[in-house]
Amino acid sequence: MASLRGPSLVILAAGRARRFGGIKPLAPIGINGEAVLDLGASDAITAGFAQIVIVINNETGPVIRDHIANTWPSNVRVEFAIQDRPLGTVDAVLSAREFCEHGEPFAVINADDLYGTDALGMTVKHLVSTPTNMLVGFRLDRALVGSDPVTRGICEVIDGRLASITERRSVVALEHGYESHDDLEPRSLNADALVSMNLWGFVPSMWTVFQMAMEQAEAASEDNEVLLPELVSDVLQGRYDALDSGLKEFSVLPTDTRCIGVTHPDDLGVVQEEIALQIKQGFRPKRPFELSGT
Repeated sequence: MASLRGPSLVILAAGRARRFGGIKPLAPIGINGEAVLDLGASDAITAGFAQIVIVINNETGPVIRDHIANTWPSNVRVEFAIQDRPLGTVDAVLSAREFCEHGEPFAVINADDLYGTDALGMTVKHLVSTPTNMLVGFRLDRALVGSDPVTRGICEVIDGRLASITERRSVVALEHGYESHDDLEPRSLNADALVSMNLWGFVPSMWTVFQMAMEQAEAASEDNEVLLPELVSDVLQGRYDALDSGLKEFSVLPTDTRCIGVTHPDDLGVVQEEIALQIKQGFRPKRPFELSGT
């Protein structure tokens, strides 16, 4: 296959989202009813990704395929990977392997979050110029939508490298700051704490690590998923001793840009208002793919 002009982006859209009551990647957030997935893919192409690989499941996948066929420009390079069973995000990424194995780094994002062209552009630049794993770190106060509690991975960063990720649950914004209502300390969280929103960049040799993780997870199931943050934590803690030392380093690219997404049904109106404001301020085109050259 001819080389691509930029890295591939794997978009994880295989989640069932039964509590949401619909297909979250297709939630209408644009001013013309465009879906989260539409705006996210448009941002990615504008940022310089050459190919989009969307991981879907057999249940909601056909609806997503039809939506893309009917709304996206025909010259957007897109592939579909099927995750047969809901075994977690590591397994979901692995299902996209056949479309990304060209000896090139690749990135991974959620299908129900919008990271913006700046953060995605930083990712492309890093993957092209620096052969290391990476994570974009968003400020906590720039990564919350609405008032419902969410889970956020708080990152410890040392000398620009990821040292650890701690999952904090039931994180909420209050008048006086931010709190996590779980069993961990401290309960109060800093507004400028860097959090992971699952915008990852990986070197191609990480495919072997993903495969090892799934092979070792004999009891992986819908109730015992193998998740990317947990795998990264295992790598950082040296649980894969045979790895090249370079694979154990994750550069953290901090950003002040906003990451917005649809986690709860009540988030929809808030996100719609945010997108309309971004368009009004000139940060986003009125229609997806207008700035991507497609």
